[in-house]
Amino acid sequence: MLKTRFTELVGCSVPIQQAGLGALATPRLAAAVANAGGLGMVSIAGLSPEEIAKDLDDTRNQTSGPIGANIVLPFLDAATARESVKASAPKANVIEFFYSDPDASLIELAHAGGALAAWQVGSREEAVAAQEAGCDFIVAQGIEAGGHVRGHIGLLPLLSEVMESVRVPVLAAGGIGSGRAMAAVLAAGADGVRVGTRFVAAEEAEAHPDYVNALIAAEAKDSVYTDIFSVGWPDAPHRVLQSSIEAVQAFEGDIIGRRYWPEEDEWEELHRFESKTANKHMIGAVEAMPLWAGQSVGGVKKVQPAAEIVRELAEQAEQLLRRWYE
Repeated sequence: MLKTRFTELVGCSVPIQQAGLGALATPRLAAAVANAGGLGMVSIAGLSPEEIAKDLDDTRNQTSGPIGANIVLPFLDAATARESVKASAPKANVIEFFYSDPDASLIELAHAGGALAAWQVGSREEAVAAQEAGCDFIVAQGIEAGGHVRGHIGLLPLLSEVMESVRVPVLAAGGIGSGRAMAAVLAAGADGVRVGTRFVAAEEAEAHPDYVNALIAAEAKDSVYTDIFSVGWPDAPHRVLQSSIEAVQAFEGDIIGRRYWPEEDEWEELHRFESKTANKHMIGAVEAMPLWAGQSVGGVKKVQPAAEIVRELAEQAEQLLRRWYE
């Protein structure tokens, strides 16, 4: 099986990290990825310390493999960010930060709690800053990535710039949806891959069925870089399916649906152009919600267990690398 600096550092058996995926990065999905040998991630942004502890305990109860907490920083003030790290570091193997300049104080908090620290970056300058701030590894995100995109250039040029500038392990993110793509970036020197769009269609994810069906029907050309779904998260470019852009533009009215919160037994209204992930608790015009999708979307052929996705990517990549280097 593929061994890299990343697998040795984190304790994975395969160099695959599941992306944060917002509301879809649940304990069940993270545990399934970890049980398959990858690094499973739980999204904790916006949760209270008590909720963070509950979700990470739930994840740990389902796996002994490495798990991580994904923190999207634009939604947190400094105090809340610190509390989130303090709550998650003792329970997670990795704390990953996204969409903010690297912050050494947050990395120190993660280390103090016993966790590794990672930063997802979109430029060489940001990667260097993350290393200088004390990160244990870096995720380089190319413009091919689905969801919110930090990078402005393609993954391979970005990888080249980043790997020439830092010493810590580097994962490749953006457009990784097949064993061939995984093998290509490993051959280019990456220490692992971060996979998002494929895991949206995992059995353990909580994506709305209409969202999953749209991914299965899509090809790479249907993934579009835009800023249209900016309500709630302005000035943050993202990549979605073209069909969701057309649907939201054609939709008349402001309320496109509702989301049910089981814990509170409450419904939340969902607004047109809002940056909310279409999960199974939502009803309404799902086709007009942001259907996040990277250029790897052509690799989504069916709903699969997360373990099957991990195994497929790793085995195909290993076979190709072995063939190339024989």
